[in-house]
Amino acid sequence: MSEKEEKIIVGLDIGTTKVACIVGRKVGNGKIEILGYGKTISTGVRRGEVINIFETVDAIKQAVSQASEQSGVEINRVSVGIAGQHIKSLQHRGVMMRDNHEAEITEAELERLRHDTFKINMTPGEEIIDIIRQDTYVDGELTSNPVGMLGSKIEANFHVIIGRTTAAKNIIKCIENAGLGMDYMILEPIASAQAVLDEEEKDAGVVLVDIGGGTTDIAVFKEKKIQHTAVIPFGGNIITEDICTGCSIIRHYAEEVKVKFGSALAELNRDDEVVSIPGIKGRPPKEISFKNLANIIQSRLDEIFELVNYEIQKAKASNNLIAGIVLTGGGAMMKHIRDLAEYRTGLEVRIGYPNEHLTQGTPKEMASPMYSTGIGLVIETIARMEHDQFLKASKEAEKQLSESISFSQPKEVVACTPETVAEPAEETDDTSKKRKGFNVSKIVTAITDFFTTDNID
Repeated sequence: MSEKEEKIIVGLDIGTTKVACIVGRKVGNGKIEILGYGKTISTGVRRGEVINIFETVDAIKQAVSQASEQSGVEINRVSVGIAGQHIKSLQHRGVMMRDNHEAEITEAELERLRHDTFKINMTPGEEIIDIIRQDTYVDGELTSNPVGMLGSKIEANFHVIIGRTTAAKNIIKCIENAGLGMDYMILEPIASAQAVLDEEEKDAGVVLVDIGGGTTDIAVFKEKKIQHTAVIPFGGNIITEDICTGCSIIRHYAEEVKVKFGSALAELNRDDEVVSIPGIKGRPPKEISFKNLANIIQSRLDEIFELVNYEIQKAKASNNLIAGIVLTGGGAMMKHIRDLAEYRTGLEVRIGYPNEHLTQGTPKEMASPMYSTGIGLVIETIARMEHDQFLKASKEAEKQLSESISFSQPKEVVACTPETVAEPAEETDDTSKKRKGFNVSKIVTAITDFFTTDNID
């Protein structure tokens, strides 16, 4: 992008059912202004992972072209989301002993401690996708922000996100083959959380559940810190496949009846309510009852929420989720899904829309839960760029301080041994007057001559 457009951010959501490209920027009131967006069908991704480079690259180019034309912005760089069953997370504690405990702690020091975490050993074929700092301690005391404090030891807990190396490289390859550069690779549930959660929910304890086409992404927050992340390899697509099998209809019609007539609770539908599906090649149409359709949908959603419960238990957060669950993603638009989620999890549930962060005049379509990840990528990228600018200023200040300390230190004076002192040249009267100090070698010679045998006698 040109210098004039340097603050314009592009988020690229490479999903299982769609590729969405969103162009936005942060305005004065902290809201996000959507300048343009593009969306196209995704056929090269399965369960969050790229399985066909060429089809994915074509979809990226189409979505980017639409977004560029609509926004009037030349798109050269994007931030992209990553998901998939291969994603997992772990907790790590880092420790740093400071050289100078009299100096104030800087953001640059905290970043070095975070960066050291990238050195932990990984299973072959896996790599660290991202590292997020959680609690920080200075000399054993918990602090919300250690910058500016004094101390001799810094400790921090980190949430380490790990993924399969080939899966990450395939995404990078798709971006490069589409002629684009990459700003950040961001875990999708973190991006979605930025779009639909507020700080009060993160502080009270909340679970984000993003039901996408190929995966269901989970992120658990408590005390404004991320505690756990996971990706379940089931989403809206598997429900569509179940409808195809259970009702013996083709995929196109299965997706259509799911969206228009589907329900997450079978008991709220009647047997005499039916929808007629056209037959293939002149075959007679098929009638599908709403209740039978809802039974198929509910069975799969029950399985998804059972896995959500498992991840909540794994995070040891079941008793600390005052804000309950926030559902988002395309799957959150299913009728009665909120009721089913509350029944299966025992937690309060709301549907998360990204419109809280958007400016007035944003197209209504963009306020849909299906765009939470794409909008979240824009918000998270802006936050990371602002942090990088702060970090750069911190490193520059640290460098200047180090140079000023080095300059103020007295220079070490090295004394020469007698063997290294050259014999002084013969001086004239004028030059001897200009010389200052004593000739040490001549004094030593005079004293030696005085203590000869003749002088002693």
